[in-house]
Amino acid sequence: MKAMVHQGPGSFVWQEHPTPQIRKPTDAIVKIEATTICGTDLHILKGDVPTVEPGRVLGHEGVGAVTEVGAAVTEIAVGDRVIVSCISACGKCSYCADGMFSHCLADEGASGLGWLLGHLIDGTQAEYVRVPFAETSLHRVPQGVAAEDAVMISDILPTGHEIGIRYGAVKPGDVVAVIGAGPVGLAAMMTASLYGPSRVIAVDIDANRVEQAERFGVSDGVISSDPEWKEQILALTDGLGVDVAIEAVGVPSTWDMCLEIVRPGGHVANVGVHGKPVSFPLESAWIQNLTITTGLVNTNTSRMLIKLLAQGRLDAGAFISHRFSLDDIESAYTTFSSAAETKALKVILAARR
Repeated sequence: MKAMVHQGPGSFVWQEHPTPQIRKPTDAIVKIEATTICGTDLHILKGDVPTVEPGRVLGHEGVGAVTEVGAAVTEIAVGDRVIVSCISACGKCSYCADGMFSHCLADEGASGLGWLLGHLIDGTQAEYVRVPFAETSLHRVPQGVAAEDAVMISDILPTGHEIGIRYGAVKPGDVVAVIGAGPVGLAAMMTASLYGPSRVIAVDIDANRVEQAERFGVSDGVISSDPEWKEQILALTDGLGVDVAIEAVGVPSTWDMCLEIVRPGGHVANVGVHGKPVSFPLESAWIQNLTITTGLVNTNTSRMLIKLLAQGRLDAGAFISHRFSLDDIESAYTTFSSAAETKALKVILAARR
């Protein structure tokens, strides 16, 4: 088969790669129908995730058809169309029992970490992928839901929802600011509406992304390159600051922005993947009674989000800006990594039928 293989920082290639085989009784093999590229993949290529070794097939999002299952798999069958979760979870260890699937203790990656695909084992940017713990790491695609829409359940929708909105404890009437209007930031904006905030403010350096954010339930947009960006946000909160500030980029400057605009007693929810340390001025922030949260998505709300998607309550198609053949994945990476010029949100990579 062909796959997108990481060659080390700054290097990747679409090339022939061994077709995955069943290794454990709980495995399934999925033939990829549609996949996509995540901002985390770009962080990997920048060298921000050194645990990804050269030779690894990238990707942790996808939809496809099951072609083979291990002997212990009884709830997923050959022929099922499934969503591949970005988190692989055994469902039995102590962390899984608590719903913290991101820290699954199973021995697949010998890491105590549920993010395996495209990280510690070969991922979904390929013609086929082996999915460990198939019964707890795959979800059937509801009838009538397009594959490209279902891909958004693999990662960005649960990530924005869980790490941004749920960890940020968004509640009715809150003012929420999301710093970064990329795909995960937009997912936080879209799912924020499920909790009844009074305002959702999109903040981004890119005017196009701020404009596009209006389609995701945003009430106000602020361009962060404007010298008065902070004053604009405070003016929307009676000068108090936002109740919830969500960092959805992963760079020190956007982290700092969150601390500047959150009110005393507010929440800062960090969603972005950071490749460099950030500063936290505890000497001045301690008195603000802030709650700071961060984390890796658990995907414990994926089944709920799938129901909302099937009912038309989530417009997953709104995330898609470009479509490519899976064979043209190198061009897709160029487009996705140049989002300021290409206006890319999520790029869909579809296998040839």
